[in-house]
Amino acid sequence: MSKRSTSRQIKAPVAVVFDAVTNIEKFPEKSEGIVSVEVLTEQKKGVGVRFRETRRMGKREGTTELECTEYVENERVRFVTDQGGTVWDSIYITEESNEGTLLTLEMDARPHKLMAKIVTPLILGMISKAVEKDMDAVKDYCEGKAGGGW
Repeated sequence: MSKRSTSRQIKAPVAVVFDAVTNIEKFPEKSEGIVSVEVLTEQKKGVGVRFRETRRMGKREGTTELECTEYVENERVRFVTDQGGTVWDSIYITEESNEGTLLTLEMDARPHKLMAKIVTPLILGMISKAVEKDMDAVKDYCEGKAGGGW
């Protein structure tokens, strides 16, 4: 229904950037919008990992349960959730570039319930802003970790 894509050029190696988007337990360190993360499976990375993420959206907090459905080390990772009658499908892609790593997030929102078909288009702007902030936070985190000039 509604696809969004955003990218950041990050001055850090692919491995550092990929770890930043797959090290679930450290999400709150990387993004001020994420309040907490609870891993729900024994395994911490890879296909099948499920986790509960609580994030601040304005003055409110919301919790979402996500699952990793695709994982190719240092290339891409996909997280999917069915929240409020909408399937949110997000894939992070890392590509080596002359300046480090190009990180791209492709997010697809597919409402499958009547109310979600009405509400999802209305909240996409707010979600897009949060995603942009998260991507900026990942960039800042990775460039700080890599010393900016690796």
